[in-house]
Amino acid sequence: QVQLVESGGGLVQAGDSLRLSCAASGRLSNSALGWFRQAPGEERTFVAAISWNSGATYYADSVKGRFTISRDSARNTVYLQINMLKPGDTAVYYCAAAIGFHDGQFQGGAMSYMTNYDYWGQGTQVIVSS
Repeated sequence: QVQLVESGGGLVQAGDSLRLSCAASGRLSNSALGWFRQAPGEERTFVAAISWNSGATYYADSVKGRFTISRDSARNTVYLQINMLKPGDTAVYYCAAAIGFHDGQFQGGAMSYMTNYDYWGQGTQVIVSS
């Protein structure tokens, strides 16, 4: 069993930076931790994922260069650093865990699908004003 708690969201201005945190409890070895986001009235979409064992990362094309995912094994926490925030980044950001993951699953974009994740947090709201 894995529990995920996101934090770090809030109201920010365009151009600001923000770091979201996802504190995890439970066994995370052989897992991937991912971030998704859901804008008002839209479907939830993939943002980034990281292999807990190796630290390998995988990003949606739309966020490459501005978003950075990282992990702190000692704190059992995954972070999402977002730079140069835009109003289009306004969304609820969700953390998710995929158990039984291996790095090869980053090939072909498998980890961009919600169905490949087993556990979800409640989300943290990010609002970017222009």
